[in-house]
Amino acid sequence: MSGTVVRWATKHGFARLGISAAARKGDIQARYFVDPEVRADPYPFYDRIREQGPLVRGSLMWATARHDVASAVLRSDAFGVGFSDRRLPAPVALLWRLGRRTTPIGPVDPPSMLVTDPPDHTRYRRLVAKVFTARAIEGLRPKIEQTAQELLSDLGPRFDLVERYAALLPVTVIADILGVPMAMRRQFLDWGTMAAPTLDLGLTFRQYRRTEIGIRRSNAWMRGHFERLRARPGDDLLSQLVHLEGEQLTDDELLATAGLLLAAGFETTVNLLGTGAALLMTHPDELGKLRDDPGRWRGAVEEMLRYDSPVQNTARVCQRPVEIAGVRLQPGHVVVPMLGGANRDPAVFDDPGRFDVTRPNARDHLSFSGGVHYCLGAALARLEGEIGLKALFDRHPGLVIDGTPRRRRTRVLRGYASLPVAAPVTV
Repeated sequence: MSGTVVRWATKHGFARLGISAAARKGDIQARYFVDPEVRADPYPFYDRIREQGPLVRGSLMWATARHDVASAVLRSDAFGVGFSDRRLPAPVALLWRLGRRTTPIGPVDPPSMLVTDPPDHTRYRRLVAKVFTARAIEGLRPKIEQTAQELLSDLGPRFDLVERYAALLPVTVIADILGVPMAMRRQFLDWGTMAAPTLDLGLTFRQYRRTEIGIRRSNAWMRGHFERLRARPGDDLLSQLVHLEGEQLTDDELLATAGLLLAAGFETTVNLLGTGAALLMTHPDELGKLRDDPGRWRGAVEEMLRYDSPVQNTARVCQRPVEIAGVRLQPGHVVVPMLGGANRDPAVFDDPGRFDVTRPNARDHLSFSGGVHYCLGAALARLEGEIGLKALFDRHPGLVIDGTPRRRRTRVLRGYASLPVAAPVTV
C-alpha cells in the first residue's frame, strides 16, 4: 500500500466512512460535510445548530454556533489542536505512523503552527514574531498600494475579479514577504489552489492526491529557496527568519512556517477581497456610505469578515476534563467552533443577517479564531482588504457583477472561485 493511500485513509478515508454512516442515521452535523446546499449557504444550518443549544453533540463531534461558547473553547487551555494517535484503534494508529514517515509538510501537518500546541507552538510563534511584527506589516502598505494600482491599470471593461485581482494582489504581497521571484507568482497560485482543500475533512482519494502533489512541489522549491536565501539573503521577512541569530528554526520548521504564512497571507485575503467586492456590488447603499466617508473602510472590512467569514470553522481537541456551557467534556472529545455561525449570533450582533458597514461591534467577530492560535496573518489580511477594496471601487465606482459567480468547493474556506464583473466606462 503506497504512502499516499495510507495517509489518505488515516486523514480522510476513515472519516468519510464515519461521516457517511452518521449522515444515513440523520446526524445533523454530518449534513454539514455532505449536503451541497449547506456548502452553498451554511447560515441557515448554523441557525439550526444554535437553536438546538450552546453545545450540540453529534455522533462524531460536538459543535457550537454560539459566539460565547466558541470564544470560550478557542481561548481555553483545556483544548488543543494537536492530533494524538494514542486514541486511534491500534491498526489505524500503525497506519497513521507509517504514513507520516514520507508525508510532505502542508498547512495541517506538523510542525505547522495550525496543528501544534504549546510549548512547541509558543516557540514557533515567538521566533516568527521577531520579524512578523505590526511595524513590519504596516511597512508593507506602500507595496500593497502600488501593487493594487498596477493590477487595476491592467484590467479591461470586463474581467474575472478573482483571477485578475483578488488572487493576484495577496499572492504578490506574500511573494514579496517570502522573497519569491515575481516570475513564480502564478506557480504559487497554482500550488496554493491545489493545497487549499487540505483544511476540509473527508476528501476523496483523488482530491487528496492532488493536494499532495501541490504540497510536494511547493516543499521541494522552498527547500532550495532556503539555501539561496542563506547564500544571498534579501530584505524580505523570510530572509530574516532564515538568518535568525541564536535559536533558529530547522528546515522543516521553516517549511511549515513559510507554508503557513502563504496560507494565512493568501487564502484568507483572496476570499475577503472577492466576498467583500461582491457584498458591496449587491449592497450599493452600503458602498455609498463608504464613498461619503472613506474613513469607514476599516470598519467595513470588519463587517465583511463578520458577515461572510473567509474561514467558516475550526476544530479543537479536549486535552483534560473541562466543563463548557454546562457540558462535561473529556480528553479526546472534538469540538467544532462554527466561526461563521458565531459571527451571526443574535445575542452579540443585532440583526446579524444584515450587512452593515457602520456596525459598531463588527470587530467582535471570530473570523481569525482566538486564543494562542489567533491568526498570524490577521493584520496583513485587514490591511490588504482595506487597501485593495478601496482602490478597486475608487478606480471602478460603477463595478457590477456581470455573469454567474462561482463559489469555491471547499467548506472550511469560503469565497469565490470566479466572480465575473463589468466596469462601465465613465465619461
